[in-house]
Amino acid sequence: MKEQDMTVGKPSKIILQFAVPVFIGNIFQMLYNMIDTIIVGKFVGTTALAAVGSTGTISFLIVYFLIGLTSGFTVLTAQRFGAGDMRGMRKTVGTGTILAVISCVIITVISMLCMKGLLNLMNTPADIYQDAYDYIMIICAGIFAQVLYNMLASILRALGNSKIPLYFLILSALLNIVLDLLLIITFHMGVSGAAYATVISQGVSGLLCLVYIIKKVDSLKMDKSDWQYDGHVAKLQISIGLPMALQFSITAVGTIMVQAALNTLGSLAVAAFTAANKIEMLATQAFVALGTAIATFCAQNIGAGKISRIRQGFRATTIMAIIYSLIASALVMTVGKYMSILFVSENINEIMSLVDVYLKCAGGFFIPLLLIFIYRNGIQGMGYALLPMMAGVFELVGRVVVAFVASAHKSFLGICLASPAAWLLAGVMLVVSYFFVMKKYKNYKE
Repeated sequence: MKEQDMTVGKPSKIILQFAVPVFIGNIFQMLYNMIDTIIVGKFVGTTALAAVGSTGTISFLIVYFLIGLTSGFTVLTAQRFGAGDMRGMRKTVGTGTILAVISCVIITVISMLCMKGLLNLMNTPADIYQDAYDYIMIICAGIFAQVLYNMLASILRALGNSKIPLYFLILSALLNIVLDLLLIITFHMGVSGAAYATVISQGVSGLLCLVYIIKKVDSLKMDKSDWQYDGHVAKLQISIGLPMALQFSITAVGTIMVQAALNTLGSLAVAAFTAANKIEMLATQAFVALGTAIATFCAQNIGAGKISRIRQGFRATTIMAIIYSLIASALVMTVGKYMSILFVSENINEIMSLVDVYLKCAGGFFIPLLLIFIYRNGIQGMGYALLPMMAGVFELVGRVVVAFVASAHKSFLGICLASPAAWLLAGVMLVVSYFFVMKKYKNYKE
């Protein structure tokens, strides 16, 4: 599978071709995460489902901080590739890998030491506390597996190859299903079995990416000098990666605040929110895929100095995302609630009614959400990381204020409106940021 030069050809076609494998991969990743949830809910119980769901925001905070770092490191990889600088591209891979390993070790240690305090801070209900702790500690111990796959997959995507990460992710998803069935149903390992299945399957997908890069990607044939730490390259990578990581963290802090407010409503509300969130995430994976595509597209083209193509790329991606969002919103807001039966085997009617509330709130704000994914990722791909981070602050303010008010009134509806409020504020901020960035290139000569 060859690398793809995204600096030539029709932007809409190239972006779509890149996004489709990412979308399929995201769906498979979502499906095996959903299968975790389904099997836990069906075979272990509603409280176990709530326990897994209650740790989702913590997992998001930890894992996506590292994903933000590694994605930021590979922005420079894509820029050097777009500029045709293969030696410089390999240098970014070597230095970025060193930074990723150091970051992974530090975050793993800190997260495991602080986990009990964080669960207490989030008002985790007593009836799900132990399961929540067992699950998230295993996930934290396996952070290296998540980082391995995402770092290597990001490198391949920086070179325009979105298909190989998809193939390995599909294999990983199938392995995860098998391990879920084996560890949860056969060996009765409960939520711990779901966590082990996730970590093992992620590790396998990462190792497969590593073997493929060593065997098949000639442009990544690294020599000894490529692995020497380069302070200048590291400074550039950190200047992009750290704000991206902090942006994810800011978002995660907001979701933790929402989760803390939600936990005060009891395990039934937590279970319903968990199921609804899975359904919403499944419906919005196209936004994630288009965001990944526009990030690589912008990174390669900024490296090649093709600013007009970047404008064309943003325009084409926004149109595609809006068309999809209108269809997805209609489906989620009308029939989405019926997917609740996949996740629970008890209290179905009560949970379904709560799920419907969540999906109607989320579905009505898919357009602001798509703006976040497209404009945040595209601006980051151009090498501007601080502006998206500031949009993350707006997102945090919107989410926390609404969650605080909702918590005071014990309102499930209010909690469901926290994310839409955040999307609206951040989406507007990012569109303004896009025009600010592009204004700098108004007189740019290609």
